[in-house]
Amino acid sequence: MRFLVTAGPTREPIDPVRFISNRSSGKMGYAIAEAALASGHEVILISGPVHVDPPRRAKLLFVSTSDEMFDAVDRHVRACDVFVMCAAVADYKPAKVSPTKIKKHPANFSLDLIPTRDILASFSTQDRQFLVVGFAAETNDVEKNANRKLREKNLDIVVANDVSAADVGMETDENEVTIFFRDGETRKISRTQKEIIARELVNIFANARENCLTKKMS
Repeated sequence: MRFLVTAGPTREPIDPVRFISNRSSGKMGYAIAEAALASGHEVILISGPVHVDPPRRAKLLFVSTSDEMFDAVDRHVRACDVFVMCAAVADYKPAKVSPTKIKKHPANFSLDLIPTRDILASFSTQDRQFLVVGFAAETNDVEKNANRKLREKNLDIVVANDVSAADVGMETDENEVTIFFRDGETRKISRTQKEIIARELVNIFANARENCLTKKMS
């Protein structure tokens, strides 16, 4: 199968030296890309700025901003079988980017933010030939928020995790996730190394894609 995986954060520039970003390390997305390759799948990995060694056999595309991530996904997603949106794309970006460094002043400073383009919400379910997997990093009401994302963004699968603790999830080597499916099924993977979780997730995604093809052919 052909996997398209996104990983890492985006950076939304404020001026030439400052930006808005988040704590995503990219480790989960890179582990999924590595696991997909190990299972014999083809992989295109679209990565935001990270400090992780890239999988050797993946086609790697580096991006920085949410717009660059959106455009890269749009160029490649229709040729994939499984799209895994693991990147932590910024929800907002500055309305204007200063061409020069903004100097510090004694007065308060306000930054006008506008929503970024929503990659997952841009896909139509009509005649969609690829499986769409989203990730939901939540600090509260994990199940409720994950199911809302599953419905509102027309996902096939959403992988949710609680990132309120400092020792699991973002910026760590371990994770603990719950997988929600469109048909209402849920599965849990207990806390373990991200590489182990990635291998199990890749098997789940590949099987789900196979099941979708079987249903369409029957």
